[in-house]
Amino acid sequence: MFNKKRTFAGIALATGAALALAGCAGGSEPEPAATFDPDEEVTLDLAFWGNDVRAELYNEAIVAFNEEYPNITVNPTFLGFPEFWEKRQTEAAGGNLPDVMQFDYSYMRQYSENGLLLDLDPYLGGIIETDPLPQNILDIGVVGGVTTGIPTSTNAWGLFTNPVLLETAGVEDFAGGSWDDYADWMAEITEAAGGEFWGGSDWTGRIQNFEIQLRAEGSYLFSEDGEAGFDEERLTEFWESGAEVRDGIGVPQQRVEEVAPLGPFDTANTASELTWDNFGGGYLGNLGEGYTELSLLAPPVTEEGAKDLYLKPSMLHTISANTEHPEAAATLLNFLVNSPQSGEIFGTNRGLPASETALAAAELDPLSQQVKDHEAAIADRLGDAPPVPIVGYGTLEEKFRQLGQELNFGTITVEDAVAQFFGEMDVVLTQ
Repeated sequence: MFNKKRTFAGIALATGAALALAGCAGGSEPEPAATFDPDEEVTLDLAFWGNDVRAELYNEAIVAFNEEYPNITVNPTFLGFPEFWEKRQTEAAGGNLPDVMQFDYSYMRQYSENGLLLDLDPYLGGIIETDPLPQNILDIGVVGGVTTGIPTSTNAWGLFTNPVLLETAGVEDFAGGSWDDYADWMAEITEAAGGEFWGGSDWTGRIQNFEIQLRAEGSYLFSEDGEAGFDEERLTEFWESGAEVRDGIGVPQQRVEEVAPLGPFDTANTASELTWDNFGGGYLGNLGEGYTELSLLAPPVTEEGAKDLYLKPSMLHTISANTEHPEAAATLLNFLVNSPQSGEIFGTNRGLPASETALAAAELDPLSQQVKDHEAAIADRLGDAPPVPIVGYGTLEEKFRQLGQELNFGTITVEDAVAQFFGEMDVVLTQ
């Protein structure tokens, strides 16, 4: 339960985590956290990405925060996603990152391993409440055995289907089953649609589908140390498994290019899409009039009983390692993640709240309720989240996607695609 009466006075921290930084080269040994005077006037910088709508929500949350902590002044700033990270890189080089930051999972390892983010472990169970956050959620923010981020919200891999197109094709929703079952279901839709739309896309173009197959087999994409959990033979097998889908079942790559920058699913060219479960709102918005709902199902099964799926953070909150006020920053982070006020104010603007306290206070729209129900329905397939992505993961994910496009165009063989991916992987993993 979030304690609205919590103050700093009763909190004693045996070890601190304010790191002195020298640019991006990493920090010195942790220094003990200074004793905090609850009557001291403190100013914190808070940075997030988003738009005017999210900015107004943060402003409301700050007002609510100041009702409990009037001595802490919060200065919020926001930018679009690309600009946000450009500015953070500049600040990191100068050792002056904002005190508290909304953070993206793909940057966690880079900033953590460079000593730029505060070790939050001394604050867990104290200033940062852990009762509302299941252990598998807390583990998501751990890099090298150290907690440097607290997930704000979660999402999971899922299968979206389009009820309007399914009704047009006269085909029932996917009843579940193996990847072959999914391909057969797609083929039935494609045949019934007669070239107007297709059952889905070639799923082998998404590295996440490869990952959940590997996890089902007891392996992984990349370990904590950057070791690949697959070899050329396994990747060859995966890409070859999509040959039938690329040969008429799935949407042709030429059609995909024609509707870009939107995708084939949110332009009603495909009846299904495997992706993260928080994409539904964007899909419906792009589909427009005549499309009022989508179905959200579990992905195909590789091995029965396997823990192949996992919860991924839509975003996290972190604290700069060189903040001058770690306890105050931890208190703000806790409020933004755990408080019922935060849940009530933000709702699902930042994704489905990871904190049970915030989630209970959030008003869920139908799509958000659908995501919540989906994550409950796949609970028996949820395993531990993989390690925070390796530095360079985004480059490899994009290379995988590009090679998938070429395979769908038929301009490259599976053998050449595997060789190119392993060549790229060798470069990224040895940097």
